[in-house]
Amino acid sequence: MDGNGRWAVNRGLPRIEGHRRGVQNVRGIVECAGDLGIQYLTLYAFSVENWQRPDTEINALMNLLNRFLKSEISTLLKNQVCLKTIGRTDRLPEKVRHALHEVIDQTSHFSGQTLVLALNYGARDEAIDAVKNYTEAVQSGQANLDELDWSTFAGHLYTADLPDPDLIIRTSGETRLSNFLLLQSAYAEMFFTPILWPDFGPGEFREAVDFYWKRERRFGKTGDQVQRKTPTSEPVLNQ
Repeated sequence: MDGNGRWAVNRGLPRIEGHRRGVQNVRGIVECAGDLGIQYLTLYAFSVENWQRPDTEINALMNLLNRFLKSEISTLLKNQVCLKTIGRTDRLPEKVRHALHEVIDQTSHFSGQTLVLALNYGARDEAIDAVKNYTEAVQSGQANLDELDWSTFAGHLYTADLPDPDLIIRTSGETRLSNFLLLQSAYAEMFFTPILWPDFGPGEFREAVDFYWKRERRFGKTGDQVQRKTPTSEPVLNQ
């Protein structure tokens, strides 16, 4: 969800105002995903690299996250949305962790739609943590190194209980993944748009989904081997 700061600067506003507008935009996108029947939506909310920003901006972002969780819990409950997180969330401020745990606990029994927040997330850190976890499993006799395959290793990633993304959306004109779901996105379709996140509304979201449906997903096969898909199921989107 990129471009909040630039959105504000372009309008002569403080960067934090852009983040506020970005947070406000989340509800519309989550609701649109629900309307489209999309079961999983992941939002890249705070990366491990974001800790390098000025302390004032980091504190403001954490306060916004805390307020978002408290204000949106009723909406998540009403729409039966399950909240999950990926990343090293144990390093977030205590008040944010408390709010996260409260919402996660209250929505854990929902199975219709899942909203995943990537918080203090980095794909390289995720890979390191997965290697450590798998190594411990081998050392304790719970895993056999000779039987290691991708499915086994993926079970040690933060996303072990989540499907790989079908579509990744990046706003603001940047054309890179910025350390986001690097392993899981091996066969994801990529949608890059110049629109800054606060201006990326349901209409733009639907345009990205339409882009996905026009793609032929071959997974290493030839075009003759695969039948062009029809929208019988909804994609897994990540932003």
